[in-house]
Amino acid sequence: MTFKSVCSGVAALMMASVLAVGCASDDKVATRAEQAASRAEDAARRAESAAGRVEAAAQRAEAAAEKAERMFSKHLRK
Repeated sequence: MTFKSVCSGVAALMMASVLAVGCASDDKVATRAEQAASRAEDAARRAESAAGRVEAAAQRAEAAAEKAERMFSKHLRK
């Protein structure tokens, strides 16, 4: 799942919860919607954090691949 699709999903959830809060007649429904929005925000933060970790790992893997390629090419020249 890409970061953009996660963000758009979270935005849709937040929009639905805002509409639910605006249309709610009971305090319980409003509270549930607020809790859902809070959970959606937390999930978005966790997804963003995970995306950052994945990107950092990809950069490390790319650097390791470049290093291995340089070492391999040095041995071929000898």
